[in-house]
Amino acid sequence: MPQLNPDPWFAILVFSWMVFLIVIPQKVIGHTFPYEPTAQSVEKPAHAHWHWPWY
Repeated sequence: MPQLNPDPWFAILVFSWMVFLIVIPQKVIGHTFPYEPTAQSVEKPAHAHWHWPWY
């Protein structure tokens, strides 16, 4: 039964984990955003209160 032979399956497992741990993180870290986020002011904007006519 070839399913019980661990040689090809172990190689596939090791190769797939190498891809997950080496190739993919480099692609994720190398991602650049199309714009740099700007810092927003800490002040909260003043909100006008609504006056409901039925309340």
